[in-house]
Amino acid sequence: MIIKNIETKIRLATFIAGASLATALLMVVAVSFFAYKQVGNARKSVYILDANNVPVSARQTDVEVNRPIEYRTHVNLFHSLFFTLAPDDKFIEYQMKKAMYLIDESGALQYNNLREKGFFNSILSSSAVLTIQTDSIHVDPIKKYFRYYGKQTIDRRSSTVVRTLVTEGYLRDLEVRTDNNGHGVLITRWKTLENKDISYVQKNNF
Repeated sequence: MIIKNIETKIRLATFIAGASLATALLMVVAVSFFAYKQVGNARKSVYILDANNVPVSARQTDVEVNRPIEYRTHVNLFHSLFFTLAPDDKFIEYQMKKAMYLIDESGALQYNNLREKGFFNSILSSSAVLTIQTDSIHVDPIKKYFRYYGKQTIDRRSSTVVRTLVTEGYLRDLEVRTDNNGHGVLITRWKTLENKDISYVQKNNF
């Protein structure tokens, strides 16, 4: 009888210990889950300063929601820097330096090709002003592919030329954002598909 009572007590103690362990593990999992959610929600909370420098709580939207917009903005910024030029070698150097932060070696390759062909020297010698107008930017966020459509205007002393510009490339997400690359994106495998005259206007030289 005594032995049976001891066995019963051992089984009861084992059951209680097992139940206590299972309950403790369940509580740890539950607390960890809710803590993870709280941290995730906290990361989405940001504070901005109003006109009186008072912090105001705001909410970050999901990165994936805004990413296609950031891609288009990044592509537009690069083309604006690369194709907006003035007859000033310091300005050209500044534009190219800023543009190179947004693209891989494919951008440097095109820049070097244009320089070797005397493109930038011709801008200086003809006092040409180059501007770019974006028509549309198609982005495939899944394939991280883009195609840029725009018009480039070359305004010289003697004439004004308007050219179509179509380029394509791919986008690579970077782990960090910097002052020189605020979107955390790098354009890769960039190339020009079309760049031809669509308008030529001769100026009167008096």
